[in-house]
Amino acid sequence: MPMTALSLHQTAHLPDPVDQDSVHRAWTELQGGGAAMKPFEANRPLLDAVFGGSPFLRDLILRDPEFAARILEADPQAILDTVIQGLCAEVRDEAEMRRLLRMSRARAALIIALADIGGSWSLDQVTGALTRFAEAALNAALNWLLNDAARTGKLRSLEEGDPGRDCGYTILGMGKFGAHELNYSSDIDLIVLYDPQTAKLADGVDPSTFFVRLTKRLVVLLQDVTEDGYTFRVDLRLRPDPRATQVAISIEAAAIYYENMGQNWERAAMIKARPVAGDLVLGREFLDRLIPYIWRKYLDFAAIADVQSLKRQIHAVKGHGTIAVRGHNIKLGRGGIREIEFFVQTQQLIAGGRNAKLRGRRTLDMLKVLEEAKWISPEACGELAGSYDFLRRIEHRIQMVADEQTQTLPEDEVPFESLARFSGFADAASFETKLRSTFELVQGHYAALFKDAEDLGTDAGSLVFTGGKDDPETLETLTRMGFKRASEIAAMIRSWHFGRYSATRSARARELLTEIMPALLTSLARSGDADQAFIAFDRFLAGLPAGVQLFSLLKSKSGLLDLIGTILGTAPRLAQELSHRPKVLDAVLDRGFFGSLPKAFEIAGLLAAAGPPETELDEAIDRVRVVAKEQAFRIGVRVLSETVSAADAGGAFSDLADVVLAHLHEAVTRKMIRRHGRVTGGRSAVIAMGKLGGREMTAGSDLDLILIFDHDDKAEASDGKRPVWPSQYYTRLTQRLISAVTAPTAEGVLYEVDMRLRPSGNKGPVATSFASFTDYHRDHAWTWEGLALTRARVVAGDPGLAGEIGAAIREALCRPRDIEKITADVVDMRRLMLKENAPYGVWDIKRSPGGLVDIEFIAQYLQIAHAQKAPDILQVTTYRALERLVTAGLVAEEDGRALKEACLLYQRLTQVLRLCVSGPYDPKAVPSGLNRIVASASTMPDIGSAEALLGETQAKVAKLFSRFIGPL
Repeated sequence: MPMTALSLHQTAHLPDPVDQDSVHRAWTELQGGGAAMKPFEANRPLLDAVFGGSPFLRDLILRDPEFAARILEADPQAILDTVIQGLCAEVRDEAEMRRLLRMSRARAALIIALADIGGSWSLDQVTGALTRFAEAALNAALNWLLNDAARTGKLRSLEEGDPGRDCGYTILGMGKFGAHELNYSSDIDLIVLYDPQTAKLADGVDPSTFFVRLTKRLVVLLQDVTEDGYTFRVDLRLRPDPRATQVAISIEAAAIYYENMGQNWERAAMIKARPVAGDLVLGREFLDRLIPYIWRKYLDFAAIADVQSLKRQIHAVKGHGTIAVRGHNIKLGRGGIREIEFFVQTQQLIAGGRNAKLRGRRTLDMLKVLEEAKWISPEACGELAGSYDFLRRIEHRIQMVADEQTQTLPEDEVPFESLARFSGFADAASFETKLRSTFELVQGHYAALFKDAEDLGTDAGSLVFTGGKDDPETLETLTRMGFKRASEIAAMIRSWHFGRYSATRSARARELLTEIMPALLTSLARSGDADQAFIAFDRFLAGLPAGVQLFSLLKSKSGLLDLIGTILGTAPRLAQELSHRPKVLDAVLDRGFFGSLPKAFEIAGLLAAAGPPETELDEAIDRVRVVAKEQAFRIGVRVLSETVSAADAGGAFSDLADVVLAHLHEAVTRKMIRRHGRVTGGRSAVIAMGKLGGREMTAGSDLDLILIFDHDDKAEASDGKRPVWPSQYYTRLTQRLISAVTAPTAEGVLYEVDMRLRPSGNKGPVATSFASFTDYHRDHAWTWEGLALTRARVVAGDPGLAGEIGAAIREALCRPRDIEKITADVVDMRRLMLKENAPYGVWDIKRSPGGLVDIEFIAQYLQIAHAQKAPDILQVTTYRALERLVTAGLVAEEDGRALKEACLLYQRLTQVLRLCVSGPYDPKAVPSGLNRIVASASTMPDIGSAEALLGETQAKVAKLFSRFIGPL
């Protein structure tokens, strides 16, 4: 979204700055310099705040008003992308590289500041942009130096375009740089390592000497202050023993140091470490080697006490004994940013060895994980996260004033008042009140940390299920793991050991169950709703005829335990199937389960074996259900385990439905022939529409179907024992086919069926003659029916009729269209949908503005609008249709990329949500385990980021809908 739209909304109520003289002088200079004033006037509240609050930003704007105007008129992210891309420009020498880095940094600083102050970007976006630019600048500087070393003959065989790849020299970003949390005027903390064994050094070049000099040149290139300013200050003091080691250290020496001498504060520092430049693979291998050092699975009391002492040492070293506001350091002082960071890191060090989810780098993400793991309360998480966001924003405002690496609030009244208004507060008093309450809130949580430290050593806890009574320590352990009904859970487990179920009646089964119990409970607890997952497992266990084989497999394959826990705790649809039909687990245990999905012909073979032609229809219907549900379970588990793409899952669900329909259509047809005979020249076929037609089915999709029939013009009644007229014949065939699919038998329901897309809708006969179908879609179909027809394909029935129907569909889609009319129709239709079926929020992926329906409408609209001249664009699958529209030049490459990425995102999320949720999805009301799965499906680290991505994507698609079709 352009800056102007957001900044006017967000900054209209910014208080007037204190320094009105500076504001007036800046506007006068801007006008006198001949700058185009329109973008500046449109953003006057924002510019007033900047001119009066930040001499540094004011100078950047006045130095290059044309660039500043571009930021105000366009998308700041796009402009930042251009600046970052410019870092790859060819330069003649080191002086030109130094100038490019500094000019780029100044521009990035202005972009990010205006996006921040103008309210266009969240804190995550601001810190992410600062980190992204820092990483790009560091890589540009290093790559230039590496290429320069190659030019002078000191390095050899560097990869063109990526000299850092496999070069044997790696840079770790530490602290906020490593965690993507850089502040506005931040130093960048680095650890520089090299591998003399793999470095691409020329003969005779000493590794230590060369890489130390290279590092020193890199630091100078980045941080020396010139007439253009500086790029980044560099801090190398986090390396091992910085007083005794060079600025670049051999990777083996560093590993030996950490493994033998590393201290807990260094473990804390390494939490945020990330390879950021040079040989990234080498950096990742080094950090992988340090995992046992950083993340210890077992800590004795002394080690825990040492970790806890990090909290107390902060105050002892820094000496900040009382909370103040004016002159207070909002990072190091009491109640400051560092306390929140250490609140998180100390708990990560203690618990991260056993809980891999606590190994993340970002403070806010880890606060959420700590809450999910029940280490902190939701209130503590929310209050600390809010405080962190607020303090980081104020930190940025302090640094924006003069581009200084400081976190100290002004002491004097005028600068404090100025900062207050620059930060969006009406006056100094309200600013001071907010700061003090925040400091006190943070200090309260920090002071409470480890107040019961003596209990931390018993984190593993007891799991004793012998005897007839509850073991108190076991109940405490279960509660800590996340089980709310600990006493009931313990009683049910004891009942297993008493042999109450067939699966646990043998001594060997009970022994194996005892061995896997800790891992089993852990897996169930990880699901997010531990109690529900346990109850579902109990139902599953009750249905097993024996347990030794399963328990042995669970013991030997821990991943299978986690998979079962995930199914039972997050996917009710699969859990119900597993509980009612435990034998479906056999499919998961098959060695080839995680290979390729079953092909249509393989499923057809299974159905043919289960229900050969002589099988009675009622029995065939049940047998089809058994096979189909097992196959659907297989596909669902693959979706849940993220071992199949959304497109492949949609295709697999659709293949399954195709084969089932073909099999049942044949079975129903045979029964009709036995009872009523044949109609002269009679043929029938089934058209799939909607998700099935588009090969985009999910676990919860119903089937949109049309049954088409044809016969000789002179045909009368059928020739069987009970003759009926053709229309009645095919009506009965259709009704029996629908019943075969939808009837609730002992094996459940296969699919729900919707026949409303036939030409007569709900009012006419359920079976449609080929002639009426063709005539209707050639001459009478509404625009919405034309859109729906783009996804039509024949999935069952007579091959000859199927070919004729396909040709008729293509002819109908390729007929001339009144573009103006269909455009208006589609816009009206979408407006009506939004009015009558209002989306419940951003997670209403299908119906939300910019959601899946909008993408489908764009693809379908463009197909019917242009198929007459470009019939090759016709494709039933939305993603493939978009590809063809791009190939045909009807959609630009960039727009097509955005639509396809959105389509894949929506389909990934829809596959998971249809599997796991039966109604609206609310991240706040579902198990945390499900939120983790949904976030993973979005390829984002957490559900908040996933929701942000979803919102951004919907906004992009909504804009494209307006451009391609029309505004809503």
